[in-house]
Amino acid sequence: MPRFAKRPAFVIALVLLAIDLPCYGQNGTANKIDDYVQAEMKRQRLPGVSLVIVKDGQIVFAKGYGYSNVEHQVPVKPETIFQSGSVGKQFTATAVMMLVEEGKVKLDEKISTYLGDVPATWQTITVRHLLTHTSGLTDYPDDFDFRRDYTEEELLKRAQAIKPDFAPGEKWQYSNIGYLTLGVLIHKVSGKFYGDFLQERVFKPLGMTTTRIISEADIVPNRAAGYRYVKDELKNQEWVSPTLNTTADGALYFTVLDMAKWDAALYGETLLKKTSLQQMWTPVRLNNNQTYDYGFGWSFSQINGHRIIEHGGAWQGFTSHIARYVDDKLTVVVLDNLQGGNAGKIARHVASIYNPELVRKAIDDKEPQVTALVKELLQKLSAGTLDPNLFVPQLRAELFPARAERVGRLLKSLGTPTKIELTDRAEKDGNRVYGYQLTFPNNSRFLKLSLTGDNKIAEISFIDDF
Repeated sequence: MPRFAKRPAFVIALVLLAIDLPCYGQNGTANKIDDYVQAEMKRQRLPGVSLVIVKDGQIVFAKGYGYSNVEHQVPVKPETIFQSGSVGKQFTATAVMMLVEEGKVKLDEKISTYLGDVPATWQTITVRHLLTHTSGLTDYPDDFDFRRDYTEEELLKRAQAIKPDFAPGEKWQYSNIGYLTLGVLIHKVSGKFYGDFLQERVFKPLGMTTTRIISEADIVPNRAAGYRYVKDELKNQEWVSPTLNTTADGALYFTVLDMAKWDAALYGETLLKKTSLQQMWTPVRLNNNQTYDYGFGWSFSQINGHRIIEHGGAWQGFTSHIARYVDDKLTVVVLDNLQGGNAGKIARHVASIYNPELVRKAIDDKEPQVTALVKELLQKLSAGTLDPNLFVPQLRAELFPARAERVGRLLKSLGTPTKIELTDRAEKDGNRVYGYQLTFPNNSRFLKLSLTGDNKIAEISFIDDF
């Protein structure tokens, strides 16, 4: 059932708790943020949200909305602990880079050097491939048993039984299995479970007192409950085995307050040298010499020329997002406790309220033929009549038929766009890249489109970020 179908009889009350921070001092802006977050929570039907804004390494706004535990009516506050999902990958990448700086790991060394015997299909995979999701490894297979307890060696063996989708470096494909494998690598190289390594080398030094590996057995003060909708009814999160809440692809507890400490540390060299951080924040270069906007546990984008280093996460009834506007030294972290929530949309919109320069702005459209192509694309995707030959072969294979059908159903549900505005135009890897803000009767999307020299579509994505 669509996430935003009819609202159930259960209504989530919006309880607000805030840290009183005089340095914020912009009541009008604070009220706008409150109004937006409350409206978006109602739209997404989120039980609870925790939010922090960090400027120049200092918290300027931190607030909780809604409930961390619906059954007991416990309000969210800035101290509420949520699950990280894949936001945890940046910590795993940091641990790897610490070992790189110590000379214990080399980025372009084959992972067999650290893991021992690996299948023939894994022989050319390097550490860099795992960090950048270019190894060819996939996600957990459909038949994976999330209710079974595994040892670390059993998890690695299960991962190695999955055949890679492509040769290392050939393309980018998100892989939780790749980061699970990095956790095993950290353990084998350092002699410490990756969670213990992070506790000793990252969390304790930064004073991140609530950040730790997930444990449903331990007593964890201020822990939020995770939720999901089943047949339009709010339910508790699905249970997974204890070991699958300890893997390096994203199994942490943290608060927005701890994430503010993490953000501040990334501007200095407390954890890593600036050269190491720069490697983490550099787009990966593929075998064909083209780049993809992902580094080591971080993805990259921009709004009006303002660079964003960011990542989202989703796991077991929680979603999360950290967006770092590095040129502005502004960071927004949003945590919620609903499977399928869109924390990234809230983070980006809140950033644009705090700094209006981060609102997407229309630019002069000097290529109306491309805008006309976009209009045609939207119409034909919605109608299910889009010509696959408009796309480069690789994207064509990825899009058709399943993904194109899903996008078409989404567009059909949104209706006919009332406004299509060009907001970005750039050159990348010999292609022309365009960004369009699409306004629909009751919603909006951001469309990113890349065209080759012969006008074939090399990339297309729809982002729900405003």
